[in-house]
Amino acid sequence: MSEWVKGKVLKITRWSNRLFSLTMEAPIAPFIAGQFTKLALELDGITVKRAYSYVNAPSSANLEFYLVLVPDGKLTPRLAKLHPGLEVLISKEASGYFVLNKVPQCETLWMLGTGTAIGPFLSMLQEGTDLEQIKQVVLVHAARFADDLNYLPLMQQLQKRYKGKIRIQTIVSREIIANSLTGRIPALIKDGSLETAVGLSMHAEGSHVMLCGNPQMVRDTQKILQEQRHMRKHLSRQPGHISSENYW
Repeated sequence: MSEWVKGKVLKITRWSNRLFSLTMEAPIAPFIAGQFTKLALELDGITVKRAYSYVNAPSSANLEFYLVLVPDGKLTPRLAKLHPGLEVLISKEASGYFVLNKVPQCETLWMLGTGTAIGPFLSMLQEGTDLEQIKQVVLVHAARFADDLNYLPLMQQLQKRYKGKIRIQTIVSREIIANSLTGRIPALIKDGSLETAVGLSMHAEGSHVMLCGNPQMVRDTQKILQEQRHMRKHLSRQPGHISSENYW
């Protein structure tokens, strides 16, 4: 079990009444882009902790997390009320295998994230390592409303930085807006809309799909890819085409 260290809050960015970003500094151990950690607060003598992915690159001096406020939750309502200078407990060691150096060589890497789960992909792309073997990256962020696409400016900056290597696509499920697809990721893969919008094909011969976010989205997307595209889950003992994160 990793030890807890104290982190100091530097900034809280409140995007809406349900989404916020927490920026902090802490003496953590080095981590790999795509990994997650745990944040905690001592509440009534109990350490209340939850797992969150890093948004920042490992080489960044500051740590950043993208969070959704759960109104009746034990932790996020308290985290949302923090202000600069206050302390948060953070696990010193990161966890997880949802990292680029575990992805087999492929022509096109599809990064599909919903809600706050866009975070690990932003960490990977900001760091920029282990991308040499990949010809094209597709970064997809799906949210409920356009106002939830808070990291779109950063996605666009990354697209410019990589000079054609990255294609970005946003998806909203509850409204229709320009330049975004409308619907859910599994359905947009099933009917080919996502591939048409991006201009690339998703197939077992040259694609790898990384999934992060809503568990139902992950399950439904895996099923579509397995049944329709003949893809299989990627395992250390058996290389495949689909990777997903399991938080613990």
